[in-house]
Amino acid sequence: MEVPAVNLKAIVVVHWLLTIWAGTIPWIPDSYLWGNFTVLAMGVWAIAQRDSLDAIIMFLTGLLLTILTDIIHISIFYPRQKTLSDTQRFSSGMAIFSLLLKPLSCFLVYHMYRERGGEYIFNVGNISVGRDRSAYQSIDQQDAPHPFSEPDSKPAPRPY
Repeated sequence: MEVPAVNLKAIVVVHWLLTIWAGTIPWIPDSYLWGNFTVLAMGVWAIAQRDSLDAIIMFLTGLLLTILTDIIHISIFYPRQKTLSDTQRFSSGMAIFSLLLKPLSCFLVYHMYRERGGEYIFNVGNISVGRDRSAYQSIDQQDAPHPFSEPDSKPAPRPY
């Protein structure tokens, strides 16, 4: 299955717009807005540095964490009145829609991470997921003796 090419800018703009709309009225605490805007700042960092694996993995991690925090914020602070105003319904609906859209965004950002050369490695004790690097040989080490070195002299220090 081919993953559709979605621009990282589109993901950041959509989540920015949904976060703005979720905060139109003060039903949700400021920590919701601060958390989401901080993650969106990491998304801007990932846009600005296209080759950075750190930027894209921080954005992905932030998106995953805000899924959890959004669930907590929405479940605790959702308006409990029987009749909600149109603005309250719209604002809470945008927060819920943003939450529902985040797993898809995480999937797309993960594929962007893989395109940038990222590699998922997860180790728990003896169980590991990822590529096996045990057969890797470094080309920096020179095990063979130099053909022009004298046998009685000290080995030359390695340049770093």
